Amino acid sequence: MKEELKKIKEKAFKILEEADKLEDLEEVRVKVLGRSGSLTKVLRKMGELEPEERPIMGKLSNEVRQSIESYLQERKEQLEKILREIKIEEESLDITADLADVKMGHRHPLYQTMEKLENIFITMGFDIIDGPEIETVANNFDLLNSPLDHPSREKSDTFYIDDETVLRTHTSTVQIRTMKESKPPIRMVSAGRTFRFDEVDATHSPMFHQIEGLVVDKNITMANLIHTLDHFVHEMFGEDIKTRYRPHYFPFTEPSIEVDVSCFKCRGEGCESCQYTGWDMELLGAGIVHPQVLENCGIDSSVYSGFAFGMGVDRIAMVSYELDDIRLLFDNTREFLEQF
Repeated sequence: MKEELKKIKEKAFKILEEADKLEDLEEVRVKVLGRSGSLTKVLRKMGELEPEERPIMGKLSNEVRQSIESYLQERKEQLEKILREIKIEEESLDITADLADVKMGHRHPLYQTMEKLENIFITMGFDIIDGPEIETVANNFDLLNSPLDHPSREKSDTFYIDDETVLRTHTSTVQIRTMKESKPPIRMVSAGRTFRFDEVDATHSPMFHQIEGLVVDKNITMANLIHTLDHFVHEMFGEDIKTRYRPHYFPFTEPSIEVDVSCFKCRGEGCESCQYTGWDMELLGAGIVHPQVLENCGIDSSVYSGFAFGMGVDRIAMVSYELDDIRLLFDNTREFLEQF
């Protein structure tokens, strides 16, 4: 894998060095760094490595990614300058023309956050799996062990297309699809849009984003779950951020927990922002996959066990960028988006 990463970097640098169009740079970004890019495909093989090799290769892969991104930006600035000078030389300037500034766009802060989350889990050996936003009631509720009288099944909570079809209320549906279509061991995360009836305010939206993960194998325990989540929190927010685990109830996991993280402003010391508790917010829900859910998907719960977790991407983006209103992420105001 080390040799593959080296070859990817060398090839990317060579193409970038020879590129004479901005379109060539974008093609390199997609083919190397994109979801189906050569670097991403190599990272998805992390799960095949020995446990002690994964941190080393994860660090190396991040260095390769950062190196390519840095050189890509450098070549972009160089080409823009060259092309600008050529244009000045070749074109006459009509001072009567009202020319508006052409502004280049960039990835939305939500997708920047989602990509960062996915990259962390890729380096931990997880596969990235997508699923449909229109789902069956069976995948969205029944196979997840959701009781028939659960409030989330009501039409006042969920967008029903017909009696058997809904807009998915969580990305857990992709976990169900994966367990039905694949045999353990399974290690996957899925991120995307989800939908629920919510009044629009500073912290709620009827459309929002989630990322959920699933591991199924032999002898999976709560210790594996806690170790995974602690590693994720430290990679995402910093080594000094602490986690706190509290018992909770979810129909699809047993036992279930909620996870809090220490305050991002005072780093756990206590401040006005966290009401001097040292704790900032509930970050995610998680737990050991309920045996009935495994059986529903054709997996023998006497042989296999697993853990699952899920969190809101929008909430993490708001914390990361210190936003106080979720509507800012969906208003598409150019002045706001240009800050990121």
